[in-house]
Amino acid sequence: MTGGGRESEGGEEEVRGARRIPGPRGAADDLDLASVPLPPLPPPGGSAPDEAVPEQSQPASASASGDAPESDAGEPEPDPGPGPAAEAWPEPGPCPEPEPGPEPEPADGHPHPAAPEPEPAAPAAEAWPEPGPGPEPADGTPEPPAPDPLVSSAPVVLPHQVLKALLGAWALSACSAEETAAVEDHLTGCAPCADEALRLRDAVGLLHTDGSLDLDPTLRTRVLDGCFGRRPARIPVPEWAAPYDAETARLDALLRDIGDSEWHAPVRLQWFEEERRVSRRTTVAGVIGHLMAVDGLLSAALGLDDPLDGGKAPLDPTERTETYWSATRRPPTRAVREPWRAQSHELIRTASFAGRNVAETSVSYGAFALPLQDAALDRAFECWVHGGDIADAVDYPYPAPSAAHLHRMIDLAARMLPAALAGRRSAGLAGPAKDLVAAGAPGRSLHLEIEGHGGGNWYIALDSPAAVGAPERAVAQVALDGVEFCRLVAGHISPVEAAAGQEGDREAIRDVLFAAASLSRL
Repeated sequence: MTGGGRESEGGEEEVRGARRIPGPRGAADDLDLASVPLPPLPPPGGSAPDEAVPEQSQPASASASGDAPESDAGEPEPDPGPGPAAEAWPEPGPCPEPEPGPEPEPADGHPHPAAPEPEPAAPAAEAWPEPGPGPEPADGTPEPPAPDPLVSSAPVVLPHQVLKALLGAWALSACSAEETAAVEDHLTGCAPCADEALRLRDAVGLLHTDGSLDLDPTLRTRVLDGCFGRRPARIPVPEWAAPYDAETARLDALLRDIGDSEWHAPVRLQWFEEERRVSRRTTVAGVIGHLMAVDGLLSAALGLDDPLDGGKAPLDPTERTETYWSATRRPPTRAVREPWRAQSHELIRTASFAGRNVAETSVSYGAFALPLQDAALDRAFECWVHGGDIADAVDYPYPAPSAAHLHRMIDLAARMLPAALAGRRSAGLAGPAKDLVAAGAPGRSLHLEIEGHGGGNWYIALDSPAAVGAPERAVAQVALDGVEFCRLVAGHISPVEAAAGQEGDREAIRDVLFAAASLSRL
């Protein structure tokens, strides 16, 4: 029989005989339990005796013809009827009709209600292949195996534009497994996409860097160089003004990053006077006011407005600073940044439009004077030194200038040393001249060797500022690091602590080191 021991569609008499074993039940989630009749409970007082289940085999001819199986005596065996388990689940679709036979009786002798008549289903329900292990539906029809959701049966095929758009997500590991496989398969055959993927992966690596987030101090210069290389500026900044432009920009970036309260952080300015070190206490805002007051000397030389009224203000940098500080009615705040920034921009703009015509314009500092190109380099040096003082006060990283700019600052100090040495000799602070020569002739010299960043070799004339330093007349040598030499010139370290290497005339070495320290000022 193919009906599973259930009542046929037409309600005909079924085979009577041995008690049947119900087939596998389907999953409860696949059925509408509300429409399934519950089997009747057995009568109280005991249960029906178990009956032996005879063999259910039948001849092939009987199964093919649909005849009911017979007992050993040749008579049809009575069927105990559909059991409770057999009637518990309705069939989702009809099965081939068995031959009509007598209705089986239940084993306990109590009749059960007829099972609900199943609704017709499409014959295609019997077309599934042989089921594997697991429960089967109530009518014996196997269900198709569920596909594995994690395993794709075929690789995802995406067009080139879609795969190219997925490269960013792939670099961030944000693609699904199928998309990742498709992108990586595409990269093996597409060179442009492979190059782009490599650049994106490198960019993702920058997102997880452990390095400092502070900008490279040379970034602005490199960006401008790249821009000017593509399209040169119509009015370029003169080469002699480039260090001042770079150092004011670096200091302005530091000031932009600090908070309002840090403008009142204490800063101690240090310099040398004669044989001793002196200092002055001020604030971050006070340092910017000092820079603006001394930069006014360059503004006056270029015909611009002097923040201290150039007709009445003194020329000495220290006196100008004291005048500015005393004229301020209240402690300066971050409001001083904008006037200083506007003044430096105006200086650079005016020098750029004037070009070479103003490079030799004299700028008076009271006791001495410098050409404008050297004065701009001096102001760049002061801007870097005081920028370092501010950075120390607010705990901000502030590296040295670029090697090219630092080399030019060292060169300016080396060129000023003979005059500073002559001034100290006139004041009785240095040894007497030992070998006077005519102006422009080589005289006794000290070999100043600057190592490392911005380094080089200079020969300092010892006996006369008009003499020329020459290697063949060198009587002593001093070796210094570039930054350490600049700290000596700024008055931040003593001459005794400065020299890393000394050789030759000890008096000449001492005189040159103290002359370098005497170049410092407020």
